[in-house]
Amino acid sequence: MNNKFLKLDYDKEKLTLVFSGELTLYILQEVQGYLFKHNISQSKKVIIDLENITYLDTAFALFLSDITKRYRSQVLCTNENYLHTLKLVAAHHEGLNKKDDIHKRNFFESLGKYFCKNYLAFLSFMTFVGKIFSSFFLYFKNSKNIRYKEIAFEINESTIRALPIVALTSFLIGLVVAYQSAYQLRLYGANIFIVDMLGLSIFRELAPLITAIVIAGRSGSSYTAQIGAMKITQEIDAMQTMGFDPFSFLVLPRIIALIIMFPILIFVADMMAMLGGIIVADVSLNITPSLFLDRFNEVIAIKHFYVGIVKGPFFAFLIASIGIYRGLIVKDDTQSIGFNTTKSVVESLFAVIVCDAIFSIAFTNLGI
Repeated sequence: MNNKFLKLDYDKEKLTLVFSGELTLYILQEVQGYLFKHNISQSKKVIIDLENITYLDTAFALFLSDITKRYRSQVLCTNENYLHTLKLVAAHHEGLNKKDDIHKRNFFESLGKYFCKNYLAFLSFMTFVGKIFSSFFLYFKNSKNIRYKEIAFEINESTIRALPIVALTSFLIGLVVAYQSAYQLRLYGANIFIVDMLGLSIFRELAPLITAIVIAGRSGSSYTAQIGAMKITQEIDAMQTMGFDPFSFLVLPRIIALIIMFPILIFVADMMAMLGGIIVADVSLNITPSLFLDRFNEVIAIKHFYVGIVKGPFFAFLIASIGIYRGLIVKDDTQSIGFNTTKSVVESLFAVIVCDAIFSIAFTNLGI
């Protein structure tokens, strides 16, 4: 039982694998198939004879090392170079296995690295926010520094073009919330209270959050993609080389545009959501639009409208700053753009929800 490179020498108590010729990566698959075919696992003792080989590379040495470890084989070899190769491969392989075991089993090390990584990322983002505020001060110090055309362009691109999707989404949300509530209210004869529920929930919470979700998915992600592409194509480096401040041309106009227009977007969302509620109230609960508006004027104070509007600039700042920051940390590959664009949307929504929760707690404690 042998082939060109391997001879199997069976004995009563042992099996000797007699190798010969050049043992390289190119014959490894052939030798593995040969051993698998003859199933050497049943042998009590396996001896590896390397006296007749003329060359041994590291790939085949790794294979021999695995056999030696698996069957506790004895290696017959007088060539110091081959023995040194086998020892070197075995030591390296064992070191890798130990390293893998450590990283698999050490939960606290992984947890510490995770928190450390996120802590450093948070510090980096806060540094970026600090630079934004310092740039704002210098930006408005002199009216000549304000980039009116860039701000107007971003207002059109980031917000005005987003009005249709914000209006449609809010209208549908108002429609759905009113329709789901109408069934329960009708059971208890409390039809008119749909006005109270819609006014409070939409003005204070739903309209600002729906607007933030739409803008984060549309404009926040576009900020990351645009600036990330500019970084890959080295346009930002070119601007700095020519003496232009990227913050003045890329960062601040986008943030200012979104802060200016976000309350208007929330106002549109309020009106469209209430329109959806009025339609459902008229169709399902027989509450006419005039009756709906009369009740609305009686029970919904103007402060609830202002609560939602006040949240706008804060949401806008979070969405714009996170989107731009993610764009600026894009690495020099297209895969990084996709990764950071996804992260910008997720982190923006998380930041908006946390900010909204803080506002809710603060306004409740202040009695607003």
